[in-house]
Amino acid sequence: MERDLPNILVTGTPGCGKTTTSELIASVTGLQHINVGELVRQKQLHEGYLAEFDTHVLDEDKLLDEMEDLMKEGGKVVDFHTCEIFPERWFDLVIVLRADTQPLYDRMEKRGYNQRKIQENMECEIMQVVLETARESYAEEIVVELPSNTVADMESNVDRVQRWLDAYKAQHAK
Repeated sequence: MERDLPNILVTGTPGCGKTTTSELIASVTGLQHINVGELVRQKQLHEGYLAEFDTHVLDEDKLLDEMEDLMKEGGKVVDFHTCEIFPERWFDLVIVLRADTQPLYDRMEKRGYNQRKIQENMECEIMQVVLETARESYAEEIVVELPSNTVADMESNVDRVQRWLDAYKAQHAK
């Protein structure tokens, strides 16, 4: 899909810094940040609430219908912990943020996640579930794994995305 501006997916285990990184990318690049979790809650794009995991049950069809036109425009930074539900054609770059177990655990605990949710997310990060899913769902050349343990990591990641965006714009100049 040819767009003037690219769409970027920032994904990773909950607590790895997706929203913070996406907000920074949007601020630096002028791209529009879409926090999918917020969109799901605001537009009621779910089938209810699952208390044991402290999360909403996503209605994928409603979400994809809601996002389709937005994604066609380009210029989006999409932030969500799941990546395989989105059509491959939507994204020009897929960033998988990774965090070491200690900072990840601390972040989830600080958010007040229950122990079951923390344990499940820690296991997902250790087993590289999001990374492997991204590699299975998108072209190898657009999936990039980046560390997200410190503020310096986040700043470095944002700088890297800015350089990538500059190259994208140069390649797609009309």
